[in-house]
Amino acid sequence: MAVLAEQAVHGYLIIQRLAEMEMFLCGSPDPTGVYRVLRSMEEDGLVVSTWDFGDSGPAKRRFELTADGRMCFARWTQTIEQYSRSINDLLAVMKHSAGTRPPG
Repeated sequence: MAVLAEQAVHGYLIIQRLAEMEMFLCGSPDPTGVYRVLRSMEEDGLVVSTWDFGDSGPAKRRFELTADGRMCFARWTQTIEQYSRSINDLLAVMKHSAGTRPPG
């Protein structure tokens, strides 16, 4: 959804953008899984797809967030931000504890 929130793109470009993210540095995203999720999101009304018949090459599906998809993305962003704050709080406690206790 984060990739689609920027602009409507082809599935292959979504996979490329995901591969650039730090969480995929140890392995590329599974293309089959990405297309499966896109199909599921389309069934749930979060994404629409259209065929893009370019000047050359095969037709490609172009995916775009719907209004419901954008609302879902906004909620998802808030949830991740809350998780991030919680994790940062926990890390701060852990770092403080590690710095105040003798090793071993």
